[in-house]
Amino acid sequence: MTEDEASGLARHDLLRVDPASWARLLAGRQDLDGAPHLAEWARRGWPVIVRRRDPGEPADHIPAGLPLPPSAGKRRIGLALPAAAASRLAPVALERARMTAPEAWWPVVDEVLALGRECRLVPNVFGSLLWQVLTGLPYLGSGSDLDLLWPVSGRVDPRFLQGLARIEAGAPMRLDGEIVLPDRAGINWRELLDAPEGGTVLCKGRESLALRPAASFLREAAS
Repeated sequence: MTEDEASGLARHDLLRVDPASWARLLAGRQDLDGAPHLAEWARRGWPVIVRRRDPGEPADHIPAGLPLPPSAGKRRIGLALPAAAASRLAPVALERARMTAPEAWWPVVDEVLALGRECRLVPNVFGSLLWQVLTGLPYLGSGSDLDLLWPVSGRVDPRFLQGLARIEAGAPMRLDGEIVLPDRAGINWRELLDAPEGGTVLCKGRESLALRPAASFLREAAS
């Protein structure tokens, strides 16, 4: 990946790391010695995920990370990657992840997919379901959420947010996640739904956090 390509990455983008670069990275991180699964992570083709940059991290490296499964302590591993070590992977759509989800989730997943089709939106997964799909390791548990990213090309129809809330009200799990704006910043869908008139919502970018008017992201209600 070139430096220009790396500069266009956003939170939740998936990256595959070159195994030789991965080995060099681990050799310089004594704090990760003996951490389960890490030695073979890149060799197996398992990715890392782009995160928000922490203060003091090098600006010429990509902020990334991965979570270990609950059986390995749920430790969150933070990494800083040179652009040349990484290549971008496609997101994992909810439709692809359906069969990996617990069977009790399937009716809810189907409702969410139907809502997406109705609103012409395609949800991608992150969180525990994503990592179980990608690695085959047991990340999902009885308290897991269904974490979804909803890329949009413009303003959000409030009826879509209301539809998500209705589905969640009858679901056996929490529906968490973000609306991904055209500039690739993310807004929690529930915060956008619940924002009072004249209120603000937190927009999360790779390099910044900003409060912006909720109304600027919502379509006008149909008359």
